[in-house]
Amino acid sequence: MVKKILRTVYRHIGTEPAGIFLCNFAIMSVIYCLCRIIFFLANKSYFPDMTFGHFITLLKSGVQFDISALAYINSLYLFMQIIPFRFRYNRIYQNIAKWIFVVTNSIAVIANCVDTVYFRFTNRRTTNTVFSEFQNENNILQIVIHGIFEYWYISLLVIALTVGIYKLYRFPKIAGKQKFTLRRGIIFYSAHTLLMCGFIYATVIGMRGGAGAGTRPITLSNANQYVNKSDETAIVLNTPFCIIRTLGKQIYVNPKYFDSEDRMAGIYSPEHHPHPDGEFKPLNVVIFILESFGKEYSGFFNKHLDNGTYAGYTPFLDSLYAEGLTFTYSYSNGRKSIDAMPSILSSIPMFIEPYILTPYSTNEISGIASVLKEKGYYSAFFHGAPNGSMGFQAYAKSAGFDDYFGLSEYGNKNLDGMWAVWDEEFLQFYATKMGELRQPFVTSVFTATSHHPFRIPQRYEGKFPEGDQPIHKCVGYTDYALRQFFKTMSQYEWYSNTLFVLTADHTNQTTHKEYFTDLNGYSVPILFYHPGSDLKGLDTLPVQQIDIMPAILGYLNYDRPYFAFGQDIFNTDRKDKFAVSYNNRLYQFIQNDYFMQFDGQEIKSVYNYKSDIFLQNNLVSPERERETEQHGMEIKLKAVIQQYIERMIENRLK
Repeated sequence: MVKKILRTVYRHIGTEPAGIFLCNFAIMSVIYCLCRIIFFLANKSYFPDMTFGHFITLLKSGVQFDISALAYINSLYLFMQIIPFRFRYNRIYQNIAKWIFVVTNSIAVIANCVDTVYFRFTNRRTTNTVFSEFQNENNILQIVIHGIFEYWYISLLVIALTVGIYKLYRFPKIAGKQKFTLRRGIIFYSAHTLLMCGFIYATVIGMRGGAGAGTRPITLSNANQYVNKSDETAIVLNTPFCIIRTLGKQIYVNPKYFDSEDRMAGIYSPEHHPHPDGEFKPLNVVIFILESFGKEYSGFFNKHLDNGTYAGYTPFLDSLYAEGLTFTYSYSNGRKSIDAMPSILSSIPMFIEPYILTPYSTNEISGIASVLKEKGYYSAFFHGAPNGSMGFQAYAKSAGFDDYFGLSEYGNKNLDGMWAVWDEEFLQFYATKMGELRQPFVTSVFTATSHHPFRIPQRYEGKFPEGDQPIHKCVGYTDYALRQFFKTMSQYEWYSNTLFVLTADHTNQTTHKEYFTDLNGYSVPILFYHPGSDLKGLDTLPVQQIDIMPAILGYLNYDRPYFAFGQDIFNTDRKDKFAVSYNNRLYQFIQNDYFMQFDGQEIKSVYNYKSDIFLQNNLVSPERERETEQHGMEIKLKAVIQQYIERMIENRLK
């Protein structure tokens, strides 16, 4: 009897298009699970504390996100299979349905596979901003072709999975033509209409991630409830879901932590009203933004690594760090190149999404260039890539830079074959151009060679240590290019009248365990160097990219009001100094000895980041009295978040 029932069910599933939809949906669910496993194995070094049991938990937790993504992606295919009409059984119709299924799902699987590699550069799943991020690049095809060959194993995986989708696809078994009667017609249309309603209801539940009026549609932040560390959300999530869920979304919603502007401003305000002790110092200002120069690559900051034998890859910069003011705890405010310019040059951090890609990127803003223009400064920004690349030229203009020098101004030569001019040549061009500029000036340069695909000029092959990662030889090359740059710069008579500031846009490939943490994934050098001055030392103050602009103005004794989310490190009480970032749907906040992660509603973790470098001992304690340092950090962070969001929405950034 049971076998007979099962055979009957199987026969109906095999002949019913709606039943075949379930079979093909199940096939895709298995493929998504396989993609998740491959993603983890390919990036296993980024999750050094992962246990088998916890990974299984993450694997199971990802199912609801897979179902949601598949429900969206296959909504057209589902509709074709459940509409209550007999033409669904036509062979041509089913062939069309198959190709819709294969093409849409193959695109989604390709996105998942690409993120297996791209995650290493961003430490998170890709969202819809990727379409805006690269919209100004004119070498995308070249980059894609290069990536196909460089990451050949991912290319083979893509081919295997798309072929698998095609081969594993199930067709309904089309029965011979049956005689149509009125009674049969009424039963058929009634039953299939009810079936269609049932499938639509189930699909909506799948898209939302659950049933019930009190269930809110799942978003990217829901992944945080299953993870121990925020980077692990990339295992739980899938790329199609992340892209779909961020399409057309309002980036910022005012959290309204404070109902009084004055109370909020009393805790934190981005409006600065300096009162310098001395007269304004019209020093030239030169700001380096080094592509992918994580602090891990420096021997100066890591003398403890490898049992004290670690030399790093930046011998010149290490010597420069010893001659200037730098910091034990210094951080970027984002994980992408497009996060760096707003942070460094306008003191605008990255919260939720890169500022350049938000609807608020047309807001009026200020920056180091426009602020110093009030003191008669000339300003210029330099980047050796094609003009318009990464939106840098547009941002430089909105931030007040007088001129932009890109590939068009340099001349189409000495290219690295992928992105831009080799750093050595372009930094010499930069130095030479500054010799022609009207003083005082503020300039900034964004280097390019230490970028994927991690090439160096052929004449230098074998000159720099290969290290453990492809980027290491590029870091060594750019360090050498900086040495040549400073040799040229030191010949100018105004060299000693120049403040040099150096940082990186973000971190990149990592080798040592302590740099895989949520905090040190943002660890970049920040250096202030004024030749011949007493601006020296290694400070333990927590410093971030958004502090660079106010610090420059503080050092110059700038005496007018200005806007910056960062703090003037030269004129801020040490106990009030903080650093902030946004990592995988969590706000990260450092003050004094503590590192806190906050999801917008509650504190998720607190660590003593100085003694607990691997962030293993979570000190969060909701039961403790509210008059604690933990509570004070939460209040300060809430003020920062609300100030940022309110001013972004209301266009009050200057």
